[in-house]
Amino acid sequence: MPVNAASTAAPRPLVFAGFPASSWAFALRIWLAMLLALYVSFWLELDSPSSSALTVGVLALPTRAQGMEKAGYRLLATVIGVMASIAIAGTFSQTDGLLLAVLGICVGLCTYVAGMLDGNRAYAAALCCITVALVAIEQIDTPLQVFQTGVARGAAIGIGVIAVALVNEVLAAPNYHPVLANRIETLHRRVTDLAQGAEPASAPAAASLLHDIAALRPEIRTLATEASIGAARTEAARSALVEIVNALSLGRMLAALPAVSPATAGLVATARSWLRTEIGRTNAAVRDSLDALHEGTRPSHAWHAPLYRSRRIATEAAVRAAISFTLIALFFVLTGWPATDLCLSLVAVILALGSTTPAPRSFTLVAVMALPIASVLAGILKYVVFNGVSEFQLLAIGLAPVVIGLALLITLPNPMLSSLGRLVLVFTIAVLAPTNPQSYDPEVFLVTSFFACLSAVLSFAAQMLLPPLPGDRKIRFLLGEARRELDHLGRGRTRHLAPEEAAFRDAARIEQVLTANGAAPLDGKISAEAMRYFDQAEALRRCHAELDRLQRGPLAGAAQQAENALAQRNGGAILAAAEALRLAAARSRLSADAAIAMLIPASSAFAPSQASGRGERP
Repeated sequence: MPVNAASTAAPRPLVFAGFPASSWAFALRIWLAMLLALYVSFWLELDSPSSSALTVGVLALPTRAQGMEKAGYRLLATVIGVMASIAIAGTFSQTDGLLLAVLGICVGLCTYVAGMLDGNRAYAAALCCITVALVAIEQIDTPLQVFQTGVARGAAIGIGVIAVALVNEVLAAPNYHPVLANRIETLHRRVTDLAQGAEPASAPAAASLLHDIAALRPEIRTLATEASIGAARTEAARSALVEIVNALSLGRMLAALPAVSPATAGLVATARSWLRTEIGRTNAAVRDSLDALHEGTRPSHAWHAPLYRSRRIATEAAVRAAISFTLIALFFVLTGWPATDLCLSLVAVILALGSTTPAPRSFTLVAVMALPIASVLAGILKYVVFNGVSEFQLLAIGLAPVVIGLALLITLPNPMLSSLGRLVLVFTIAVLAPTNPQSYDPEVFLVTSFFACLSAVLSFAAQMLLPPLPGDRKIRFLLGEARRELDHLGRGRTRHLAPEEAAFRDAARIEQVLTANGAAPLDGKISAEAMRYFDQAEALRRCHAELDRLQRGPLAGAAQQAENALAQRNGGAILAAAEALRLAAARSRLSADAAIAMLIPASSAFAPSQASGRGERP
């Protein structure tokens, strides 16, 4: 008897006011954690209790693992930033112009490091710059207070981290590994469906899939903080991603096999049989890693998932950030305005955080929109809702609608609205600056709000005057680096990574190519060129790996002939070398199926039609 599809459908989540219950639970946790952090900071009479509330806003992430990993990097970056602030203030406190130049260099250096990292590690590099800004710049006229300010900031951040951890534990914040496992399983199904399609996958479809796979890399490290078995789950998730890229690469090789002819029938049959077997083995390895992820055990084979970063792109971004900060600092020196330390600090915050995003100017534009909204919300809270009161209970009630509402906005799937909600939440707390007792001086509030908004406007103006590295130039750099690496591979160099791990690194480069223009769609020709380099690099690496195994033995001569053909990038010569290797293996009664199976797709990858697309000699 058939089962009713409606009866087997997953239950619909509870929804209230357009948001699911999980979003409301998340918003409630953020509000409670912020209240706990403020209460403890007031009780301990810290100098900067608002820093603890800001920490809660920064760590407003839906799962326990995501928040804890970011918290760890926030604590580490704060310690490094405070030490750097003490060193900078102690050395350059009496040299105003030189101090601003050193701070500009610090902004550029942190931006460079952030450009060479990803995820929360990039955030930590940016936070080092932010800490220097908030500690050293705001105490630029009182350098003897730098140490005390740094210690107070560190204590407040520690309280914020503990508050988030405690509330997440008591209210049972969800774990992240089920969500991540479901996303990896979805990617595996997409790769399988792509390989089973009637037509070979298009370059844009394959590039988009590689982008989605590589984009998960920063998130798998969060599992290490989830539980005692988090490290095992991290290895399992990382290995699954590498194997999925491996399966996609093998599937493209299978689809690219040349048409069968009487002269190549045996070679193509050998390659097709071996590739299908290898794809089956790779899919089994993906399932094994996913099982290990669910169970919290280590996978049978732990792969590394190396990150690709362009030093040239990171360097140019760093130089632009340093120059932008220095120009804004010079603007304030020339105007002679008082109390501009807050503005300079926020400029450093915006430039540093923008360096961790694919589109820094878009981030700055969101900050330009967020700061006036945050100033208005802070003004309403201070002069309408609180209106002179100092009781903590009223503070808790007054903060509830703002914090919960903005936390709900963070949970929206729209990246623009989610980013706006997070920035408005953080900036509202920064402008409000809760203290005990609360200050209600309207002049201080107006000056703070004005300079906060001015910092975002000046940052955007500096980026208009000295624009961030354009997306098309980033793409040109990335594709040029891929081309040079391919040339080195043809000469037998750069083999320090296993082919599977190198494929993931290439996938990370494709992910950066696709995100270089932000949300703008990418030209199909660029996707095709990026995937051509990916396919050719994979073919070379795998051929070299298999031929290296034959260099010591009866097949060494035939293997060297194949290496020479690969160095020529000649599809016909590679095919002839594969036939010679097959005959040599038959005479020696040895198996060279793996090497032959890699040489045949390589002959297609370097066929004249492919080489001419790169401007190479056939």
